[in-house]
Amino acid sequence: MTQRTTSAIAVAASRAEVMAVIADFAAYPTWVDAVKEAEVLARGSDGRPAQVRFVLDAGVVKDEYVLAFDWDDDTAVRWHLVRGKVLTAMDGSYVLSEAVPEAVPEALSAAGAGATEVTYTLSVDVAIRVIGMIKRKAEKVVIDTALTELKRRVESRG
Repeated sequence: MTQRTTSAIAVAASRAEVMAVIADFAAYPTWVDAVKEAEVLARGSDGRPAQVRFVLDAGVVKDEYVLAFDWDDDTAVRWHLVRGKVLTAMDGSYVLSEAVPEAVPEALSAAGAGATEVTYTLSVDVAIRVIGMIKRKAEKVVIDTALTELKRRVESRG
């Protein structure tokens, strides 16, 4: 079984607001450092992106790849790799839930603002040989960076 890396963050916004940012792939190049291009290739019956082409420049890893997405309203989105050049597998998800009060900063709780806990899970394989421990550490950096960028983007829109 493929190992997965998981991390979570609290975002001062509703699930719908967070999911709207996640689903807006055309905007990714403006707020996700490693994504240079993102193009929706197909949409599902719900109107959300079903396949998206990405051009990635993450320093050591540069690739052009296509991901297929499966949406569960505003509670989760899962994806898997359709094709890539350097990437040979990528399975991931964002799962959104109501943030627990301890995860919400005092100011948000006092203001009565809602918050969403975003849990990001990722498993990646690349065409080059990488030791498992190093791969997990790289996934952790990718996840933590993505969550921080997502939080910044969502909260800056409010």
